[in-house]
Amino acid sequence: MANKNLSAAKAAKKDEFYTQYEDIERELQHYWQHFRGKTVLCNCDDPYESNFFKYFASRFNQLGLKKLICTCYNGSSIQGTQLSLFPEMNPEEPKRIAHKLVITEVKDMNGDGAVDMTDVEILIRNDKNVLTQLQTGDFRSQECIELLREADIVVTNPPFSLFREYVAQLVGYDKKFLIIGNVNAITYKEIFPLIREDKIWIGPSIRSGDRKFSVPDNYPLNAAGCGIDTNGNRYIRVKGVRWFTNLDHNKRHEFIDLVCRYSPEEYPRYDNYDAINVDKTSDIPCNYPGVMGVPITFLDKYNPEQFEIIGMTENNIALSQYWLKGFPKYDRPYINGERKYPRILIRNKHPQQL
Repeated sequence: MANKNLSAAKAAKKDEFYTQYEDIERELQHYWQHFRGKTVLCNCDDPYESNFFKYFASRFNQLGLKKLICTCYNGSSIQGTQLSLFPEMNPEEPKRIAHKLVITEVKDMNGDGAVDMTDVEILIRNDKNVLTQLQTGDFRSQECIELLREADIVVTNPPFSLFREYVAQLVGYDKKFLIIGNVNAITYKEIFPLIREDKIWIGPSIRSGDRKFSVPDNYPLNAAGCGIDTNGNRYIRVKGVRWFTNLDHNKRHEFIDLVCRYSPEEYPRYDNYDAINVDKTSDIPCNYPGVMGVPITFLDKYNPEQFEIIGMTENNIALSQYWLKGFPKYDRPYINGERKYPRILIRNKHPQQL
C-alpha cells in the first residue's frame, strides 16, 4: 500500500496543472444560483496561487458564500511563485508546506468603497486565524476528509492521475462538485456508470480544443503549444479537457436539433452490437427508435430528457444484450470486420415516425 501511495503521489506531481482564471470564470457563470449560503472547498489548490481561490475570494459577497476553504499539499512545487498574494510574508516559511486558508467574511479593508482581492490580501496578512498549517494537505488524509465533510460544494482541478479515486471520494461523501478532468475519464469503468445513472454530467463551457494550464518551473516544455507567458509563467496546453459536475445548469436541458433521417445505407449496423453507427452528434437521425452508437463527445450536448444512455462499447459497461456473434464481449464495435472507435450506446426517447 505504501508503494502504491508513493507512486500515486509521484504521478500527481507530474500533472500538477493550474487552471487559468478565464476558464474558471467562463464555467462558473452557469452555477451562481447554487452557491448562496454554501461552504466551498478547493482541496487541490495552493491557497497562495490558486485561481480557484482568487475567483471565490474576490466574489465571496457576490455569490453569498458562507465559507471558503482552500488547501494545498506538502511539496506543492508552484507554491509562492505565481499570484504573489503575500509579498510581505517570509517566502521561505510557507513554501512547500501544506496550508489551509479559511475565509468567512470579506470586508472593505482598505476603505476604497469596493471589495476585491486587495481586501482579501489585507485580511490574510492581519488575521492569523485565516491561514493555518496542515500535516500533509492530501485530499485523502483525515484532516482533509474532515474539511470535505464540512463543505457543501467542491470546486477544483484534481490530479488527472488520481481522478478515479478523487471522484469516488466525492460520491462516497455525497458532495456537490465541479471539477476538471480529461474527456477520456468518461470511459473509465468507475466513472461511466455515474454518467449513465445521471449522477455526473459535463459542464457547458468547454466543448473542444485544448486548454492552457500553468505548470511548475521544473516541468518540461517539450510538447507543441508549451511556452512561457509575458509574466514569466510556464504553461502547457492539454487536449480533451472537460468540466465534470453534478450541479445542474440550463445548457444541460437544451434539446439537440436533429435534422437527419435514418437510412440503412447511411447508418450501417455493427457486426457485434445490435445498434447503428453514428459518426457525429449532429448526424443523429431524428426518426430512429433503436440503439445508436455515438462518439463520447456526444455527452457535451447530452440532454437526459431527450436521450437514454444504454451503455458503452469496449468496456464492462456495455450491456450484454447488445453483444452479438463471435466477437469478444465489450470489444470496440466492428462494421464489416473493421474496428471502430469506442461508442456510447443511446436511444432517442422521442423519435419521429419513420
